[in-house]
Amino acid sequence: METSPTNLFSVKGMVVCITGGGTGIGRMMTEAFAANGAAKVYVVGRRKEKLDETAKLSPNIVPLVGDVTSKESLCEVAEQIKQETGFVNLLCCNSGTMPPPIGVKSTEVSVQEYARKALEQKTEDWTTTFQTNSVAVVFNTFAFLELLDAGNKKGNCPGRKSQVIVTSSIAGYLRVPGNFGAYPASKAATTHIVKHLSGTLAPYSIRVNAIAPGLFPSELAAGLIAQGGKTDKDVTEEGAFDKSFIPAERLGRTDDIVGTMLYMASAAGSYLNGNIQVLDGGRISQLNGTY
Repeated sequence: METSPTNLFSVKGMVVCITGGGTGIGRMMTEAFAANGAAKVYVVGRRKEKLDETAKLSPNIVPLVGDVTSKESLCEVAEQIKQETGFVNLLCCNSGTMPPPIGVKSTEVSVQEYARKALEQKTEDWTTTFQTNSVAVVFNTFAFLELLDAGNKKGNCPGRKSQVIVTSSIAGYLRVPGNFGAYPASKAATTHIVKHLSGTLAPYSIRVNAIAPGLFPSELAAGLIAQGGKTDKDVTEEGAFDKSFIPAERLGRTDDIVGTMLYMASAAGSYLNGNIQVLDGGRISQLNGTY
């Protein structure tokens, strides 16, 4: 039985691909693997400048321009990795988007006002959100199935099978009246997709798990963060938020992501399959939800 933390939480020699790996939580994930011995970390995104900036962190990081909403683009990325390494041990489906909210709460305005504001939303915003946050997870996984299978056959990660880790969100659990919109709905779908895929891919010994983050510093969450923080505080330091907003009194840090990812990707997390790891400093406990 392995009990040494050095070996138990090791990701040394792994080949990892992270979509949306150039910014926010994806960049934190990239740092987790690049700094801890992964042989190669492919980062995929649409903004080349962000990818190139992230690639400067380590010679093990390889930037690849790609669009997760395009099946053709995903297959091209997978083919390039196949030609370069021939396999992947871990695929992190992390890309996400958040459209503008409705902007009013049903608890505070008349039905006429709510209907007017709700209908001002663009149907294409809902389509794009589901396409990026939910549908892309499915086709990203399908495009990488043979690479993940090859990772199992390569056998370079003893004690664990190939895995897909998806970035969902605690938003997918919420039933907050003022929180209805495309983003939480798409993340609820994402969470169920993870559970469904974990069973579907079991015959191939490919595991599927997810993290459901709360608030971390990112472009995506900037608006919500501004609502609850104390302007004179570093948002990642304890005391930056009231306990009623986040019991941990701070936003998530890079080390929160690093620790969680090293656990899930290493032999320590090898028994996880179909798991949704909530990582939110307790915020979901302060909100109406179904978790």
